[in-house]
Amino acid sequence: MSFFKKIRVGVMRGGPFPEYDFSLKTGASILRNLSEPYLPVDIFIDKKGVWHVNGIVTPPQKIFRQVDVIFDALRGEHNDITHLLNAFGVPHTGSGRLASAFAQHKGNAKKLLARRGIKTPVHKLINKGDAEKIGPYKLWQTVPNPSIVKPVASGSSLGVAVARDVFSFEKALAQAFSHSNTALIEEFISGREATCAVIEGFRGQTLYPMLPVEIVLPKGAMFFDYNAKYGEGGRAIHSGRFSAMEKEAIQNTARVAHETLGLRHYSRSDFIVSPKRGVYFLEINHDPELSADGEFAGSLAAVGSSLSEFISHVLGLALAGK
Repeated sequence: MSFFKKIRVGVMRGGPFPEYDFSLKTGASILRNLSEPYLPVDIFIDKKGVWHVNGIVTPPQKIFRQVDVIFDALRGEHNDITHLLNAFGVPHTGSGRLASAFAQHKGNAKKLLARRGIKTPVHKLINKGDAEKIGPYKLWQTVPNPSIVKPVASGSSLGVAVARDVFSFEKALAQAFSHSNTALIEEFISGREATCAVIEGFRGQTLYPMLPVEIVLPKGAMFFDYNAKYGEGGRAIHSGRFSAMEKEAIQNTARVAHETLGLRHYSRSDFIVSPKRGVYFLEINHDPELSADGEFAGSLAAVGSSLSEFISHVLGLALAGK
């Protein structure tokens, strides 16, 4: 018999967003790893934006009265839902609406972090209309070659491609614009890919940096693209084969990025480590995937923690209004 007061945790997952499948995966992981005194409540939002509780269609206003706190496992641009949670005064995990929007926009995030002295690849923003007026050939002449072309606000490497000539550049732009009306064209820097998470208030530190994770690409992959992340052949090395100087630079930058962008509870920053040019910040993820086999879970295991401990910690922050 348990003498704990049960705390009802709504795990919000799914949603009408491109990263729907990854949100389901993260949400399932949260539901599996909730421990006492938390009682899971499965909040599923389908691709049409219809809300369900335990399989029953339920309006969000009614759902909010059935839970004490919400673990936000949605992925991608869901600032309207965050605003709805705030409007109804529902404690929830994750970053606030404005901070999330700023972090999601890769260009805005880079601009703000550059003011803090954070090194990032040379890059350029271009909207679809301007790109069509200029034309791919003239635009290609104004950007670094090779370059990496990304939708400005997508995750999971959706719509990202490397361009080495005008033909691949035109194709990469079209792919990026299929996900966003604005593309980020960035200098392609050859090196080892790394990622590093931070957690607020963890183990007595204001911002606890995890060990940097090295991403080993599958054979033939030029960067950590969608297939490399979710296909076969890629792997993460959680021991972090970095020098002491590289490790320190990665961890410090992850902390500064989280703090500067005003994120809350946890985040994960991505980097490229050039053997000659050092550590470059690429982007930050304010809602990283929390699946049992993902980089975040592996990072927790590498420091002797677990998803269950992390989830309980973050829920505690949310309930305390932090």
